[in-house]
Amino acid sequence: MSAGPIGAIERLLAETADADEVLRRTVEALVAEPEIAWAGVAFVEGDTITLGPAAGTPDESRRTRVPVAFQDAVVGELRVDGAVDSASLELIASLIAPHVLIGWDTGGEDWEP
Repeated sequence: MSAGPIGAIERLLAETADADEVLRRTVEALVAEPEIAWAGVAFVEGDTITLGPAAGTPDESRRTRVPVAFQDAVVGELRVDGAVDSASLELIASLIAPHVLIGWDTGGEDWEP
């Protein structure tokens, strides 16, 4: 994976605070890479994890999953099918974490991004 998606996501974060747009454009930036077939963001909801925004054509045999954590709590998961660098995915997961938090089930507790 090239540095392209990371730069695109950093620019996106500077342009908008809308969580839905950030997450949808993040998965689109990932699948724009030739070696990535599919990307998705899943949200922790109680004891389950639910797929949210996704793009591309799934190939689960090549799936890499990286937890998305906000203030030491796992709030979601970044999933990518293809040849990826785990360190780059971890960086992307940290960049989008505040936006994944918005889709996370807080169990009624107040939170601040």
